[in-house]
Amino acid sequence: MIPFALLLLAAAPVQDTPQQGDITVRAPLPATPQTPATMVVEPVAMMIAACDRDGDAKVERYELEECVAASLAAFDPNKTGKLRYIAFGDWALRYLGDRAALPSPYEVDRDNDGEVTLAELQDHFSRLFARYDRDGDHAISRAELLTYRTMPVDARGPTAGRRPEKKDDAPDGDKRRRGGRR
Repeated sequence: MIPFALLLLAAAPVQDTPQQGDITVRAPLPATPQTPATMVVEPVAMMIAACDRDGDAKVERYELEECVAASLAAFDPNKTGKLRYIAFGDWALRYLGDRAALPSPYEVDRDNDGEVTLAELQDHFSRLFARYDRDGDHAISRAELLTYRTMPVDARGPTAGRRPEKKDDAPDGDKRRRGGRR
C-alpha cells in the first residue's frame, strides 16, 4: 500500500510555484490612519516666507512691510489704501490660501469701521513678526515659521475630543442606579 501512495505523490503535479498562465492576485494592505503632522505651517507664516525678496531664507522687517503693502495694493485698484471685508477675503484667498484663513478682517480691523487699512494690516503683521522672531535677530527664518503640534495619538488617530469608550462588560451590580447608591 505504501509503494502505491508514493507512486501517486510522485505523479501529482506540484503547485507551489506559479505555472505559466496562472494569475496571482494580491490584495491591498489594510488602511491605517495617517499619523498627524508634528510640524505645520500656518497660512500667514507661508505668506511671510514668500516675502523673502533677496533669497537669503530669512525675512527681515523691511521685506515684510514691502510685501504686505504690495499685496494690499494688488487688491486696491482705486488706491484708497484700505480693503472692505469682502475684498479682504479675496486678499486672504490669494495670499493665505483660503478666505477663512487667519488673520480675519475682524482681528485686523482695530477701529471696527468695516475696512482694513494698510496701517492696520502693517500693525498686525508687525505683531506677527515679533511673535515669529523667537531668537530676536530681527529676521525670521524658515525654522521660526514652523509650528510644532503635539497631541495624543492612538491607532485610530488623534484622541483629542474623543470620548472614552463605554464598558458594557461591567456587571449590573457595579452600575449606578438612578436615585440609589452603589
